[in-house]
Amino acid sequence: MKRRSGFQVMMRLIGLVKPLTGYMLLAIFMGLIGHLCAAFITIFGGYAVLNVLGTGDYAAGLTGIFISVCIFALLRGILRYAEQACNHYIAFKLLALIRDKVFRALRRLCPAKLEGRDKGNLISVITSDIELLEVFYAHTVSPVAIAVLFSGVLCLFVGAYHWSLGVLALAAYLTVGAIIPVVISCISGEDGMKFRSKSGELGGFVLDSLRGLSETIQYGNGAKRLAEMNAKTEALAVDEARMKKVTGRNMAVTNTVILVFDLAMLFLCTALYQNGILDFDGVLIPTIALMSSFGPCVALANLGSTLQNTFAAGNRVLDILEETPAVSDITGKEEITFEGANVNRVTFAYGGEAGTADSNMWSAENGMEDALGRRRKTQTQERPQPAQNVVLSEVSVEIPKNTVVGIVGRSGSGKSTLLKLLMRFWKVQQGSVAISGTALEEISTANLRAMESFVTQQTHLFHDSIRNNLRIARLDATEEEIVAACKKASVHDFIMSLPQGYDTPVGELGDTLSGGERQRIGLARAFLHDAPFMLLDEPTSNLDSLNEAVILKSLHEARADKTVVLVSHRKSTMGIADKVYSVEHGRMGRL
Repeated sequence: MKRRSGFQVMMRLIGLVKPLTGYMLLAIFMGLIGHLCAAFITIFGGYAVLNVLGTGDYAAGLTGIFISVCIFALLRGILRYAEQACNHYIAFKLLALIRDKVFRALRRLCPAKLEGRDKGNLISVITSDIELLEVFYAHTVSPVAIAVLFSGVLCLFVGAYHWSLGVLALAAYLTVGAIIPVVISCISGEDGMKFRSKSGELGGFVLDSLRGLSETIQYGNGAKRLAEMNAKTEALAVDEARMKKVTGRNMAVTNTVILVFDLAMLFLCTALYQNGILDFDGVLIPTIALMSSFGPCVALANLGSTLQNTFAAGNRVLDILEETPAVSDITGKEEITFEGANVNRVTFAYGGEAGTADSNMWSAENGMEDALGRRRKTQTQERPQPAQNVVLSEVSVEIPKNTVVGIVGRSGSGKSTLLKLLMRFWKVQQGSVAISGTALEEISTANLRAMESFVTQQTHLFHDSIRNNLRIARLDATEEEIVAACKKASVHDFIMSLPQGYDTPVGELGDTLSGGERQRIGLARAFLHDAPFMLLDEPTSNLDSLNEAVILKSLHEARADKTVVLVSHRKSTMGIADKVYSVEHGRMGRL
């Protein structure tokens, strides 16, 4: 995680306001006039007292002052509502903009940079962290500008009686609105960031617990899991209570400082009055004006501790927006057709020079728990030397058009990684990967995706109907094409046995279906996508022998217009392959 100062986070977040600058200026203007109306209600009350005492000569008289106060009160209410409406309109528009930017960033980072990420923490960022930015946009940006402008107007007003009064008022506003919030922010340190991180960890733990609820119940681990969840929740509650205690203490300090400056203004005005420099109105009006004008500055002072949490949330959001993808989309290249693929002496290591990836990506790929704690490593050499997390070493594979190429090997040997390199999810560090004799780096991403279908070991299903889950492979697919793809994947009969057929909802993460049923729907997607180059990663691992035979028969028949790379740890699956490669410890040989 990149460390940014609160000022850096604030300036980046303010930069996002540009599309709504007009609304922001309108909110600032209405807020300024509204606060001035509120302050001058009290000030005009002072003028009324002077009028009654006969010490002031005001042409408006009591009636004029009363009418003015009523107008100020009415304007204050209207302008306050309008200001808040503008601020919240800006906030919600910007939150929608930020969500759009974050999801675009996640799309750029997928899938390489998101493998192995803590999903609960990620969900926390794109939900609660973004929501927390509403505090910044609705209650920080315009209030800061309003406080600065309002304080300037009041300093000039009070200073009109005597320059020393204006200086004292300026000192009061700076102390309450700037010095106290900065000191509070420094004292709070990284409490906000720690709280947001712990909150994300708790979200991840809860999500993990929900997904594994059946296993927890089956093995009687509920009490232990609940105790862990309670411990994390209590630790978070303790941190939050401490932060609220700090906020309460800060409010007490702010109110005390305000009282001190109010008394200082009264004593200074009295001293000037005793020396004959001011009249009585020069004592009453400046004192009343200062006492009634701390509202905008108090709002800033109260933000001192709150903003720590907000800036921490902003920092986490900016991390996603600014993260560099492992592989960028390519556009503008001449479109090619599939005429075969070639992998030539490829060496690849997660965490190597091309990846800027965490070594736990390799752990997720290969099931190696000892890699989870390693730090990010970046190779600076032009041609990196093999490291301890090398997955593929000097691998070469020829994939002629209209053939079935099999790849077998133990779990963790690098079979899945090879398919991801063919999909250009990662860049190779050494060697080359080409399609139709063209390096992947010279093929437009859209062209590459159109030529390839990729079926992973774990098929993700959205919380929707079976039909819509299939149709994501081809949005314009007809009903006949969907049915034909499902028949090839040996899943049509199962779907038709369901009460709602293709309209049957699959549940969250497809949890109403078995692993084999999900896998066959994943295969149906690949058939429906109808790409000439099919990359299948353990496509029959969850299937019985009968369904496996049907699918292998479909793949065998598809070789007339398809090229298939079939990855499996089962040698029996390789019966339809024209040639088979074996992967062992990152090295490949022809069988």
